[in-house]
Amino acid sequence: MVERFNGRIAEILNTTRFRSGEHLRDTLKRYVKLYNQQIPQRALKHSAPIEALKRWCHERPDLFWKRPYNLPGLDTRRIPEPPDATAY
Repeated sequence: MVERFNGRIAEILNTTRFRSGEHLRDTLKRYVKLYNQQIPQRALKHSAPIEALKRWCHERPDLFWKRPYNLPGLDTRRIPEPPDATAY
C-alpha cells in the first residue's frame, strides 16, 4: 500500500505547479486525508485505510493501546529534548 500511496503522491507532484510551500503543504494534507479516509483499497477488502484500521481494532483490541480516530493531520509524539551539553 505504501508504494501505491507514493505513486499517487508522485503523480500529484509531477502534474501540479505549486504557487508556494504553503500551497504544496495544504495539497499534501488534503490528499493524505482523502487517501486515508475515502479511497477504498483492494488490499483492505475495498475499504478506506481508516475503516480497515477501525475494523482491525474492533477484531483485535489487544493489539491497540489507543482507539483510531478520524482526526485530521499526522500523529504526533512529543520527543524529549536532549540535555544541554553546554550546561556542564
